[in-house]
Amino acid sequence: MDIEQTRTYCLSFPSVTEDIQWETDLLFRIGGKIFALMALDAASPYVLSFKCNPEKFAELTELDGIAPAPYVGRYHWVALERFDVLPGAELKRLLADAYQLVLAKLPKKIRTQLQNRKR
Repeated sequence: MDIEQTRTYCLSFPSVTEDIQWETDLLFRIGGKIFALMALDAASPYVLSFKCNPEKFAELTELDGIAPAPYVGRYHWVALERFDVLPGAELKRLLADAYQLVLAKLPKKIRTQLQNRKR
């Protein structure tokens, strides 16, 4: 996957919004909460960061090219040095998992509003 394929995939999830923050990062949110972000600055050491569960975090951070994400690694976020660190199908699965993890943690009221918006 590349930056455009990743962007398209993240936006394919229901109720996802995107915006630029910190001048150089493209954020993907569900219910106002970030589940993934891409660095738009070519000088950034990482191209993509996303949330994962503790077990997957431990597994992924053992791989070359994947590290705990700066500032949010303690919340089980990983950062990829390049898009080809993982096969496309696995990256898609991990992004879908990140979306579901963040969605599940949203307050019930917000989840209900998002579900009603889909109808």
